[in-house]
Amino acid sequence: MDDHALFTQGLELLLGTRADHLFDVAGTTTNGDEAVALVGKNRADIVTIDLTLPPRGGLEAIAAVRAAYPATRILALSGTEDLALAERALRSGADGFMAKSSDADALVAPLLALAAGMKVVEADLLEKLLTSSRKPENDLLDKLGPQQVTLWSLLAHGLETTEIAERLHVSERTAKRLVASLIQRVGARNRIEAAAMGGRYGLLDADS
Repeated sequence: MDDHALFTQGLELLLGTRADHLFDVAGTTTNGDEAVALVGKNRADIVTIDLTLPPRGGLEAIAAVRAAYPATRILALSGTEDLALAERALRSGADGFMAKSSDADALVAPLLALAAGMKVVEADLLEKLLTSSRKPENDLLDKLGPQQVTLWSLLAHGLETTEIAERLHVSERTAKRLVASLIQRVGARNRIEAAAMGGRYGLLDADS
């Protein structure tokens, strides 16, 4: 699924000429709203999704396909090597990320890897993502209020919602709301990931 028909045709030709015994291109579309229906109609094992796919972008299409068909493998394609975009694609449910500037022949191997159940990220990009994760955004803590920093520290130390409510002197319902807000604020998917992020920011060194 790609917003450029020529790229889609080129990819289809590549798979037909270089790997015709391995892949069957069941369908293509240049509209993200058709993604879920197309995957379901063709019972697709693998889908490639361009992150600029209109009308709402490939990230939404990835999330929709992942929610509707968890077993379908998803390869996100982008015209850039934007780290933030790559991370968002993987968080949205993509099993792999590749820049469209990659050699066309290099696309066959990643698709085979996806079919085998593996994740796919180009080596250089993977190193950049790992380096980025090891060096968290320094100013994120500065953007949080004192209560949010305290709450994040409590999460990092593994405290449950009831314990957090007691420490912050709020109701359990309020504590749940604060935790949900913090998770969204730091860009985590759930409280476990938020706790892990807190550890990388040094919050395990803070008094709980």
